[in-house]
Amino acid sequence: MYLKQKFTNINGQRLQDLLTKKIVFLDGPMVTMIQGFKLKEDDFRSSFYADHAHALQGNNDLLSITKPEVIKEIHLKFLRVGANIIETNTFNANRISQADYLLESEVYKINLHAAKIAKDAIHSFQLEHPSQPTFVAGAIGPTNRTASMSPDVNNPAYRAVNFDEVAYAYKEQVEALIEGRVDLLLYETSFDTLNMKAAIYAIEQVFEEQNIRLPVFLSVTITDASGRTLSGQTLEAFYNSIEHANPIAVGINCALGALEMRPFLEELSKKSKFFMGCYPNAGLPNAMGEYDQTPEEFANFLKDFAEQGWMNIMGGCCGTTPDHIGQMVSKVQNVPPRKPANISAFSRYAGLEPLNATIDKGFLLVGERTNVTGSPKFKKLILNGDFEEALSIARQQVEAGADIIDVNFDEALLDGETSMTHFLNLIGSEPDIARVPIMIDSSKWSVIEAGLKCVQGKALVNSISLKEGEEVFLRQAKTLREYGAAVVVMAFDEHGQASSKEDKVRICLRAYKLLTELINFSPSDIIFDPNILTVATGMEEHNNYALDFIEATREIKQVCSGAKISGGVSNISFSFRGNNPVREAMHSAFLYHAIRAGMDMAIVNAGMLAVYEDIPPELLEKVEDVLLNRRSDATERLIEFAEGYQAEVKFEKKTFAWREGNAQERLIHSLVKGITDFIQEDTEAARQLFDRPLEVIEGPLMDGMRIVGDLFGEGKMFLPQVVKSARVMKQSVAYLLPFMEKEKENNSASSAKAKILLATVKGDVHDIGKNIVGVVLACNNYEVIDLGVMVPCEKILQTAKEQEVDILGLSGLITPSLDEMVHVSREMEREKIHLPLLIGGATTSAAHTAVKIAPSRSNPVIHVLDASRVVNVVSKLLNQNQSEEFIADIRMDQEKRRVAYLEKSERRQIISLEEARKRNVPIDWKQTTIPIPEFLGMRVFGGEHLELDSHLFPAITLEELIPFIDWTPFFHAWELRGRFPQVLEDEKIGKEAKKLFDDAQQILKKILDEKMFQPRAVAGFFSANSIGDDIIVFKDDSRSKIQTVFHCLRQQVSKEGSLPQYSLSDFISPIDAGKADYIGGFAVTTGHEVEEAAQAYSLQNDDYNAIMIKALADRLAEAFAEYLHLRMREWWGFGKSEVLSKEDLIAEKYQGIRPAPGYPAQPDHTEKPILFDLLKVTEHTGISLTENLAMWPASSVCGFYFSHPQSRYFAVGRIGQDQVKDYAKRKQQPLSEIERWLGPVLGYEPKAA
Repeated sequence: MYLKQKFTNINGQRLQDLLTKKIVFLDGPMVTMIQGFKLKEDDFRSSFYADHAHALQGNNDLLSITKPEVIKEIHLKFLRVGANIIETNTFNANRISQADYLLESEVYKINLHAAKIAKDAIHSFQLEHPSQPTFVAGAIGPTNRTASMSPDVNNPAYRAVNFDEVAYAYKEQVEALIEGRVDLLLYETSFDTLNMKAAIYAIEQVFEEQNIRLPVFLSVTITDASGRTLSGQTLEAFYNSIEHANPIAVGINCALGALEMRPFLEELSKKSKFFMGCYPNAGLPNAMGEYDQTPEEFANFLKDFAEQGWMNIMGGCCGTTPDHIGQMVSKVQNVPPRKPANISAFSRYAGLEPLNATIDKGFLLVGERTNVTGSPKFKKLILNGDFEEALSIARQQVEAGADIIDVNFDEALLDGETSMTHFLNLIGSEPDIARVPIMIDSSKWSVIEAGLKCVQGKALVNSISLKEGEEVFLRQAKTLREYGAAVVVMAFDEHGQASSKEDKVRICLRAYKLLTELINFSPSDIIFDPNILTVATGMEEHNNYALDFIEATREIKQVCSGAKISGGVSNISFSFRGNNPVREAMHSAFLYHAIRAGMDMAIVNAGMLAVYEDIPPELLEKVEDVLLNRRSDATERLIEFAEGYQAEVKFEKKTFAWREGNAQERLIHSLVKGITDFIQEDTEAARQLFDRPLEVIEGPLMDGMRIVGDLFGEGKMFLPQVVKSARVMKQSVAYLLPFMEKEKENNSASSAKAKILLATVKGDVHDIGKNIVGVVLACNNYEVIDLGVMVPCEKILQTAKEQEVDILGLSGLITPSLDEMVHVSREMEREKIHLPLLIGGATTSAAHTAVKIAPSRSNPVIHVLDASRVVNVVSKLLNQNQSEEFIADIRMDQEKRRVAYLEKSERRQIISLEEARKRNVPIDWKQTTIPIPEFLGMRVFGGEHLELDSHLFPAITLEELIPFIDWTPFFHAWELRGRFPQVLEDEKIGKEAKKLFDDAQQILKKILDEKMFQPRAVAGFFSANSIGDDIIVFKDDSRSKIQTVFHCLRQQVSKEGSLPQYSLSDFISPIDAGKADYIGGFAVTTGHEVEEAAQAYSLQNDDYNAIMIKALADRLAEAFAEYLHLRMREWWGFGKSEVLSKEDLIAEKYQGIRPAPGYPAQPDHTEKPILFDLLKVTEHTGISLTENLAMWPASSVCGFYFSHPQSRYFAVGRIGQDQVKDYAKRKQQPLSEIERWLGPVLGYEPKAA
């Protein structure tokens, strides 16, 4: 239940009261509005920063100083449509973000000016609208660095910024905002909870220093449908981690549209005791990065949220405008606000995932082995500096069932602060460990603080006590609260350690009252450790230690409401070191009685706990005699019994119990588990059991693959596992083939259900997805005939007839493949090949299939999104009872898609080419400083140079490319959807993603060690200018002779307002501007060796590694392109000052672009040969072009380089016939030929030839 807070500012109190009465409206995004003003570099500089050394365009926060009238006008626009809260223009106004512009010294001034502008806007507005409640929120962004993640994949413990640096930056910002008299503070778009916790810490410091308290609104960003932040936390883990801030409201903003945000708002609304807020984007961005959701659509979504009773504060984020906010206000203003949930009090902790100490959760285990004082093995590893291996101990604790892991570095030979920081940073990079909360354990306060600055979740601290008096105790407790930690309080006071029940209760009750009554410390964050002390020492005064703890626990839980009880269990059995069976029995028996008395958690080796009921009765009796002090001679009896007690030694080993089954059972197990170790041995054993080798395939092998297929269909197996199963199947079949050939029997045909023909169409060399589909179908007992890549239509149809296949599947990646698929479909109809046709591949879609392919076919054409769907589609097509209804449903859906497409096409207005050219990108070339490259001509990496203007550089090694790999598309290729590295911790697919990644690392190591690939590249700079929509490339810098011409296409789909109609030629200086400009070009390849390596695996019946080789080669090619672009930017001059992380490079945060022919900004593949001729690509690299202009080898990338700061990626989209005719004329090619290549973007239906 929300407890009313005591704010020191009047407007804070007004806002709190208002939130109980109505939904309060927030404004929209400052950045979207600023973009509409088309501001230039001079606008950002003004006279204040005219001589500043760094470019300033894009530093929107600076406009509060240089263009205050623009910022005020934006505030007024949102106020006029009903916004109650306007945010200051300070999202990046912190010294970490401003360092990108060399403006750290201006941070205070920027925030102060921004706050004053917002206040001034409200003052002006209220002169005319005095009745509208209005407030200024000091906007605080997440910075452009993350404190809980490493930007360097090779150094997971590294942090680009630390907690203290983040907190300092936020403290400076908050002080300025408060001086500017903001009414509340809004920390928004949080992608890393540790950054937010640093902000909370800084805010609390300011509040204490100035003796004030303002409302604080905390808003998180959920990055995708996984429901996690970028740093990996679930929504509830985030809530648990920031609850200590006692914000006036929590909410979600950015990254998602309202539709995608809905389930997360519902979840948070049920868990939050604070007011709730949301401000989603205007839907998800389209291919051009723009937002299409209309104000009415946006408002309808938010109205739904309000009517569900989830909302108190509502606004808009990226892509929303005053129209969006106005519509929202109109539809929501009369809906009553949410009443904060009445959440029952319980202890909350968090790692990447929440840990709630609820009744149903039960007793919590704290793993103790990551403690140098308690684990000799861990201590040895740490002293030897082997932190990586030490991580495995933490992982073992979690796998053994630890809910929390205790981490301790109290060792004289260690730098405790450094060791704690390093180890916790490493844990942060291991999702399978970091998912549980951390207990930071140390007797040194400095080590505890160092640990707290590394953990984004809600940690537990072990421990503080009254040993040094009340002042130190309360100061430490207040600090822990500011970090958001729960605390273990030891039963110590100024007189020492409590051993009796009475002292334990007295000290704990005293500490409880100090914490709850003097500093308002939450009882649910207090954990008492009443000291578990060693029994059976031979000293009579120790005999009651266990019973004293148990009885003290019972009483403390009664007098200290809400507090928890913990303790270090291994202390109880210290007298029996070396006798693990007795120690484990003592631990289990002690916990049995302590838990019944109210103990909530214990520090214990999670892997060394006996089951209470499994303890031998005689041992249990003697153990409990000691623990419960039931006999005066209990110690002596247990010691005597322990000396003669023999127990089975417990040890872990790889289990081979499955090897005890019969040959058929072993084969099935190997198939399901993907184990090849015994496949020949077991296949031979199975062959001996059957009359014919074929029966082994029809029997146990098919039984196993049916299980695999069922598990895959149910989502219980994932694609990498299926491919491994297929590898087992192939190797087993390969063993049986010679025996089957010897039979010389005519009736040995395969018993597969059906024949399916797969092919990558003519001109296309990409086959990873097709290969995966083939494996999945084969795993489900279909006979797959795979014709490979670049297969002509004639061969596809001829094979389909000769092999009498049941279904035909076509695959392609490049856009010309779409036309080839249409061609194959029409030829099938002409030759009366009436087979179902499956369509798949990256550029294909259900809409294209419905509009372009299906109408030409009398038999069904079905778009298959990915391998996980193909089995269901094929089985329904071939099932006589299901096929008719299934095909009817498909055709009905395709008809709907065709109608929708036509209606959308009619609504999509295409403006004339003349008008589009008038709306080109407005660049002031007179004021533009064009960078000059260090060289003109070509540089070749590896291979041979043939031209006078080319220069041979050493080949780039594969090792140099590894840091530039973007792993996310690698997982998508295997149909494991998610962003790397978060995909490794995904609840559903994380385990298999991790295995896949580990396998990839092994193959990658093999590639590197054996130098399997020989990457080659060529890149160059050339003098250039634009003429209209063409880019003229000159022979040299004299610009007297034209070497070649690149032809560009321009957007023609009408846009709202004054948005430009982009063309790549806009980013090259026009020749009549009188300024020399330059263009770059490149082509890279991982090498021809890729196909050879993949083929070698295929010949070994190892599809898994064959696909893996190609997937890795694709990633290396893209990494090479990214690496080369970095080098070229440096040689161009403007890249020398870049300081970009790997994430920044992947996000393309650098200046300039590298678009490729055949892709959205230039969808015409016929520009590729012009680039190849200019760079002599084939001679220099060995890359060739197929007849459909796909590159061979497939793991190759080519494109152009543009340097202008305004250059950006975009999609040309639909174009009109006037541009196509103009384009054909400029390229001097027949109109019909151009229409064929530009088919996917034509905004009209071309006349049939």
